[in-house]
Amino acid sequence: MKKTWQTALVVGASSGIGAALVRRLAAQGCRVAAVARRHDELEKLAVGARTAGGGGEMLPYVADVREPQSVPELFETITGDLGGLDLVIYAAGVMHPVQFEEYDTAKDLEMLRTNLSGAVAWLNPAAQRFARLKRGTIVGIGSVAGDRGRSGSPVYNTSKAGLHTYLEALRNRVARYGVKVVTIKPGFVDTAMTKGLPGLFWLISADRAAEIILTKARKGAVTAYVPARWRFVMLIIRSMPSFIFRRLKV
Repeated sequence: MKKTWQTALVVGASSGIGAALVRRLAAQGCRVAAVARRHDELEKLAVGARTAGGGGEMLPYVADVREPQSVPELFETITGDLGGLDLVIYAAGVMHPVQFEEYDTAKDLEMLRTNLSGAVAWLNPAAQRFARLKRGTIVGIGSVAGDRGRSGSPVYNTSKAGLHTYLEALRNRVARYGVKVVTIKPGFVDTAMTKGLPGLFWLISADRAAEIILTKARKGAVTAYVPARWRFVMLIIRSMPSFIFRRLKV
């Protein structure tokens, strides 16, 4: 069976969903460039990819998504090292805990830099390259949190809503060239980001999330909730009038 992708780039690869995606892609015989800030975690991931078998390979690159000026040169280096590029996944994300009465601009701006600005910096060159080649798949990991403006974490919601809109606009720009842009909206996933949070339900593992994401990307989905049952929950939440939604204090 022919692989869907020969080469891939995962940004935000050192832990959680990003690391699980790297492991699965490598196990499927893909050459994967893994980008993250933490060198030690990337090295552990590389060892795991080598020992897992499957014929794939992981190439680690240390970079901070909050530093967009480094992206153009590194992106070109990665495509050269891989010998091409078929798939780009932006999985970097941060959600700082915010108290209900807290307005911390430093925290908020860091979430925007990581969750939204970093995505633009990495996915713009990917879209440009794929449009030129008239092929390729872009995947952005958003969140169900981006579907409404929840009072509990205003800027995290904003960063994910902005990412969803950016991905839609990118899709509308490059679809004419045969390029796929997939928006992923996970619910609760068992990662460091959700550890200790109250009220979690339908919690799935990062590996299960990665499995669903790659399946949806292969099928060329436009927007996919992970798992799919979140689509019905969010349909209800999006339909809820604002005067009711604000009383929930979520």
